[in-house]
Amino acid sequence: MRAGRLLPVGLISAATLAHEVLLMRLLSIIQWHQFAYMIISIALLGFGASGTFVALARRPLVQRYPAAFAASAALFGITAVASFAGAERLPFNALEIVWNPGQLGWLAASYALLILPFFFGATCIGLAFSRHPGQIGRVYAFDLVGAGIGALGIVGLLFLVFPSAALRFVAALGFAAAALAAKGTARHRRLAAGSLGLAAAVIAVWLPPSFTATGPHMSEYKGLRMALEVPNARVIEERSSPLGLLTVVESPTVPFRYAPGLSLANVQEPPAQLAVFSDGDSITAMSAYGGDPATVAYLDRTTAALPYRLLARPRMLVLGAGGGEQVLLALSAGADIVDAVEVNPQMIDLTRNRFASFVGGIFSRPNVKLHLAEARAFAATTGERYDLIQMPLLDSFSAAAAGVQSMHENYTYTVEALRDYLAVLRPDGVVAITRWLRVPPRDILKLFATAIAALEADGVSQPGRHLALIRSWNTATLIVAKSPFTGEDVAAIRGFAGENFFDISWVPGISATDVNLYNQLDQEYLYEGALALLGPERADFTERYKFDIAPATDNRPYFFDFFRWRALPELLTLRTQGGAAMLDWGYLILVTTLAQAAILSAVLILLPLWLRRRALGKAVPRLRFGLYFLALGLAFLFIEIAFIQRFMLFLGHPLYAVAVVLAGFLAFAGLGSAVAARWMAAVGGGSAVRAITLAVVVIAFLAGTYLLALPLIFERLLALPDAAKIAIALLLIAPLAVFMGMPFPLGLGHVGARSQEFLPWAWGINGCASVLSAILAALLAMHVGFTGVVTIATILYLAAPALLAGSRDRYDRRMSG
Repeated sequence: MRAGRLLPVGLISAATLAHEVLLMRLLSIIQWHQFAYMIISIALLGFGASGTFVALARRPLVQRYPAAFAASAALFGITAVASFAGAERLPFNALEIVWNPGQLGWLAASYALLILPFFFGATCIGLAFSRHPGQIGRVYAFDLVGAGIGALGIVGLLFLVFPSAALRFVAALGFAAAALAAKGTARHRRLAAGSLGLAAAVIAVWLPPSFTATGPHMSEYKGLRMALEVPNARVIEERSSPLGLLTVVESPTVPFRYAPGLSLANVQEPPAQLAVFSDGDSITAMSAYGGDPATVAYLDRTTAALPYRLLARPRMLVLGAGGGEQVLLALSAGADIVDAVEVNPQMIDLTRNRFASFVGGIFSRPNVKLHLAEARAFAATTGERYDLIQMPLLDSFSAAAAGVQSMHENYTYTVEALRDYLAVLRPDGVVAITRWLRVPPRDILKLFATAIAALEADGVSQPGRHLALIRSWNTATLIVAKSPFTGEDVAAIRGFAGENFFDISWVPGISATDVNLYNQLDQEYLYEGALALLGPERADFTERYKFDIAPATDNRPYFFDFFRWRALPELLTLRTQGGAAMLDWGYLILVTTLAQAAILSAVLILLPLWLRRRALGKAVPRLRFGLYFLALGLAFLFIEIAFIQRFMLFLGHPLYAVAVVLAGFLAFAGLGSAVAARWMAAVGGGSAVRAITLAVVVIAFLAGTYLLALPLIFERLLALPDAAKIAIALLLIAPLAVFMGMPFPLGLGHVGARSQEFLPWAWGINGCASVLSAILAALLAMHVGFTGVVTIATILYLAAPALLAGSRDRYDRRMSG
């Protein structure tokens, strides 16, 4: 079979995976980042459902293969646009699930719409497998290599175009695959022309000319939507990239006054500001500045200004430059040299070029250096030493209050991250971290516990002497010092807090009479929590607390996950009394999604196959075969999802990690599939079971090696540019993925030799397992860490060959008898 005949397979596979990655970007704008794992599950549900469809209609579809393939590819192109256009118009709002169970129905409707393009795309692949049963390895290779190219290519495309244009491109790929496949029919010219005509209609009519975050379908709880409700507020600039959609908003009628943690004692009006929203929510402000420090003196009355009372003319590092607020504070406070780190080049262009005159050219000053880098990577690899590392508040209060970040892997606030920051401080240096204040407190106490763990890991026996914590009415700032605070330091902290009516929640020598003086709470949670976390009952307090405040680590980097099941009944009761904000809905959404995915998988994949179970005959050991493909589906996705989460630290952004890891695993697993037959002949002696056994042994060895080696590799290579890190990530993934690509085609060949009817079953069961494992892996990582998820996957891989071996022996004995 010529490779050209499989080109439509690679093309539709590339389009399908590009669509999957693109949906993550689109839903991050309309909803939140937490829907990334839902998109993976939706895609896999479509794949599994297509397997069932092909199983039920295999003969007529295979007999009309070119036409069926072309029709499915064209339907992919149509639904890639139409399903998203429909889903974004549904009245689904994730936050409302907490108090409105009816939103679960809209969540299910979103699932039903969004699976359509994946169903049609995967139907093309399933048809190719059924049409070429003797070439499973080659078909699988074209499928996976195409998918890898699509996943990585869409990221590059998003640097050049807005998401709407990328969606048009994905749809066009589907129609191109349809046109190529239609050449195999007698009416190929008519079908090809029709496909391209449909493509033009979809691109020209169904999609608005410029999809942006300011459209009407964004969650009404996002900051951008709320800001644009103000009369005369308008968008004056918008930039898009895989790192985020930046929207600059001007509000002349009701000016922005964004100054988190501003003291109630402040009497100065902030200057004019422009608000910059990232994906419609996370906000930073660009303040008008003419060079006179007096015009921004109000910043000295924020909690983030505390370290400047402890340090004179510090050399400082700002981890998250944003619109430059903390740079302005540093300059007005007399900082000697300011290094500011920003991960998004679009944000740098806005502040240093487009709005340079508005912000007073602060990023062009000789003592200010702006670095394009990820904060953790820069801190871990810089050769400089600093007096102050400032970590400003860049996420929105609404996102924090609603718990939308609970499923977001964040390597900025882990034990290992704080140790990196402390390592680049001068002997008297400090790290200052500002967070939103929520009551009862969660992230502040978790941050305090993480700082204690980091100090103790560095050999500090009395961490309480290195910590200070103050709070305003809406923020809290934690100071972590490399050396113990002196009496003069403590006096300066007390003086600063008193001048600005800030409450001290912890400082060396504090007593109960020193707390809850100004911004009074019914209970001084932070002081009581700090005492408990520094005392001998730390473990008991952490376990008994209503929220999960255990320190975040690189193995479990879910700093914003505070959910505890035992607190759910009480929190659900409080939701009707205004306590909905205490529910971390991100975790609950994921659990709900898992339940819905399980039901939909059973209905769309397993039930139709079960109704046709008699067609398999009794000679096929269905249970063992089914368990084999179930184990592979779980294991493959467990490792893939764990690597996506783990590589976020190395690659610096979730979308980079998703695209690169998906591309790496799919492309190299495709290569493994292509050489699987040779592996079986050369190493397995012609036995599929023996070849699979040896392959999973290699998988187990490599997975165990990576668990030990990846942290060390990342630590040494974080400073490399993005292109180099992407190449290294692909090289690291390649050996493991090649062997992970072998068990599935070898198992299909083994099973297909005994029952052609079981092939769609294998596809469907594997797809069903993959649907569940995409979400289950994320949930497991929150509880047992990446190490635990990879360990479970390794066990599944090692157990899988025994299922085929037993079935083979029984089958062979039956045949010989």
